[in-house]
Formats: sequence, C-alpha cells, structure tokens
Amino acid sequence: MRLLHTSDWHIGRSLHGTDLLAEQEAVLGSLADVVAAEGVDVVLVAGDVYDRAVPSADATAVLDRVLTRLRSAGASVVLTPGNHDSARRLGFAAGLLAVSGVHVRAATGLLDEPVLFSDAHGDVAVYGLPYLEPEVARHELGLSEARSHEAVLTAAMDRVRADLFLRPGTRSVVLAHAFVGGGVPSDSERDICVGGVDLVPAPVFDGVDYVALGHLHRPQSLSDRVRYSGSPLAYSFGESGQQKQAWLVDLDAGGLAGVRAVPLPTPRQLTVLRGELAELLADPDLAAVEEHFVSAQLTDPVRPVDPMRQLQARFPHCVHLEWAGSAQGADTRSYQERLSGRSDLEVAGEFVSHVRGVPATPGELALLGRALAAAAHEETLA
Repeated sequence: MRLLHTSDWHIGRSLHGTDLLAEQEAVLGSLADVVAAEGVDVVLVAGDVYDRAVPSADATAVLDRVLTRLRSAGASVVLTPGNHDSARRLGFAAGLLAVSGVHVRAATGLLDEPVLFSDAHGDVAVYGLPYLEPEVARHELGLSEARSHEAVLTAAMDRVRADLFLRPGTRSVVLAHAFVGGGVPSDSERDICVGGVDLVPAPVFDGVDYVALGHLHRPQSLSDRVRYSGSPLAYSFGESGQQKQAWLVDLDAGGLAGVRAVPLPTPRQLTVLRGELAELLADPDLAAVEEHFVSAQLTDPVRPVDPMRQLQARFPHCVHLEWAGSAQGADTRSYQERLSGRSDLEVAGEFVSHVRGVPATPGELALLGRALAAAAHEETLA
C-alpha cells in the first residue's frame, strides 16, 4: 500500500496580510498529480487543515475542490484537526464524507477506532489522533491529574496499541499533531504551549509502523518511521529557499518498506532583499525576483519617503518592509533614563534623529524651538 503524508495545509492563511488562497490551491491541487503519477492509495493530512477555527467561505471552497481532485485521482483521504482547526466544525458530516472516501477523524473518544484499508497483504489500520488540548482531552481520556501533551498522547497511544493487540498481523499508521522531541521548528508555527509542557518524546509513538506528524513546518525525519512532512507552502520569510515536500510511504507485508520525499511545486517563491532603496530599484540582477513575494530590509541612513509604493512599482508582490538604517548603536536605556535632565528641545531633536536616522539640522531645531515655545505660551494662557 502506498500513502502520501502531508500536513499543515493552513488553508486561509495570509502572508503579511496578502491572501494566499490561489497559491494554496495550486500546490494542494498538485497533490492529485502525485496521486495519479505514483499510484497513491491514501492521502494523509496530519492536522491544521485550515488556518483558523472558523474558516472563510473561500477557504472551505478551496478544501472542497482539493478533496474532490484527490478522490478523482483515485486516493482515499484521512485527515485530522490540528491546533488551528475546530475539531467539531471540521468533523461535521464526517459519516457522510466517509462514504465518499474522505475520512475525518476529529473525535477524541473515537481515536482508537481506525480507518481500515486492505491490500494484497491484509489490513492497514490508520489511526487519526485529533489535536489533544491537555486540559480538555485529559477528561475525555480519563486522566485526573496529568496536564501535559505527553500525558494525553501517551494515553491516546495506549488505546491505539490496545486496539492493535486485537488485530494481529495488521499494519498500522498513526496521524498526530504535536511538537515531538528532536523536531526543529520554523518561525511560522503557532506555539502549542509554553514552558516546555508541549514537548512529547518520540518513544510515546512506539508500536506502530509509521507515524505521520504535523505541526512543524519544516520537513524532517525523527527516525525512519516518525516524520514531519512540513507545510506545503512557506508561511514566513524564514522559510524562503526551503524545498517543500510530502512523504511517499510504502507498506509491504512486513510493515514499513520505504519512505521517499516528493518535492512540491512553489507557486511563488519568497525572497528577502537587503540594501538601500535606490540600489534595490536599480539593480538589474534582481529582475529574476520581481514576481516573488518580497521582504525588503532597507539600509538607507535616512528613512526613505513612501518606500513601499516605490518597491511595489518594481516588485508588485513586496509584502513586508523594515528599515534597518538605525539598527546600529541602538539606545537600550529606559524611557525615563533617556528623558532625565533633558530639555523639551533636546527630546524633540532626539526623536527626529531616531525616526530619520540623522540628526535634525540647525534650521529644523530652530523651527522645533519656536513650536515648543508657542505650545508653552498657549498652555500658560489656558
């Protein structure tokens, strides 16, 4: 049996306020091409199908079209909610969808009831673990004190292993959405928790043939049988240049037979540019990135006027801008320390220097002085 491991679709997510639905549909639709070309039997989606608990109508329409393409290409689908999803909303009409070959495993109480598939070697049990919020899941799993992801996932896997014990000879796959020890995060994931209580040791998932993980957006292998597929698109400029992929997983009569990466297309690349505004606008070597999503870090000593409009004239998909001209020698004193013993004119002059990157001219200081004197006179009259 051949499975395609994906996760973290985040349908509806934006990039610095720029809608990504077209890019998302393009890359997710390409999964159907992989299904057809590679003879995939089952597509796995390990959580964060949507980017928010209440997705937009446009986002749900994208998911509908993508799932339809996957089914038309010949694959069944098993998907689970992640921490961005609403399990109850995603699980709506799960019974009806299962009839069509799309299996949504969103109920904590049913996590030890697998989706069963068969091939020439027998059954394959696919267990979908929805994202387990410890404070909620511990009650559903009968845990009185434990309040960590490790505790609830251990209890969930105990149930999975107990069910597998009753299915001798059945090969097994688990989908889970968690931060597993050894994984390397990116800067586009939303923290599941703080203080380390979100970390789950990899041995929690012992006893199954393959573990399809979601949550971390960087594709990576924790072992031969425990892997993150990563997100199908780069969702932050920290991921620029990263090759996105899915895992093609083969099961034979003995269990896991092999795993290989399947590169995914990049509808629009992400590029970080750094330099002075005039240089970025004139550099002929940057013609190749004009249609990329661009993040610009400007190093001009003086903050340019209306830089985003000028950048977007050349780079229409520039979505992020920061001015790094005054980054060196930043004043780390507190606000009170910086004001202590200084006149209003000195404070105003320092504000000009901070915003613009160069000190106010004598003429500007004189103008500021007159404005401050007029304001003080008005306050006296009041």
